[in-house]
Amino acid sequence: MQKIVFFFIASLFSINIAAQQNVEINSVLDQWHQAAAEANFKKYFSLMTKDGVFIGTDATENWQNEAFKKFAKPHFDKGKAWSFETLERNIYTSENTKIAWFDELLITQMGICRGSGVLEKTGNDWKIAHYVLSITIPNEDVQAVTKMKKKFDKNLINTYKK
Repeated sequence: MQKIVFFFIASLFSINIAAQQNVEINSVLDQWHQAAAEANFKKYFSLMTKDGVFIGTDATENWQNEAFKKFAKPHFDKGKAWSFETLERNIYTSENTKIAWFDELLITQMGICRGSGVLEKTGNDWKIAHYVLSITIPNEDVQAVTKMKKKFDKNLINTYKK
């Protein structure tokens, strides 16, 4: 009987930790998006790891942290960088509770986009280590979009293969 009670208490404790982590991770992601909408450069980048990566919607956008700061700074200096509103978010955590990954559906100036990424627990805080932003394309429109970007893709493929 004691084993059952212990297992029950341990299970409740684990569920509580996971729920708290989800609250913390949601808060970090919400603050990050809010900082961009408010053009708060310092806050935005404080929520990323020092070696954080941002993958943009263009195939050439693989921004390491310092390069992303240089790219983003003029947008933030205008008083509004970008504004993403979360429609849906799923969060997953590792057993060791130091790594989390997520996906989110967003309303953006580009229409509906998908964000996904990885957070790392650094000390007591969660930080975004890797973020990928993708424009969603309805399946029935994929062929037209593929045709539209064919020349760009061919040129980029040739650049990489050289």
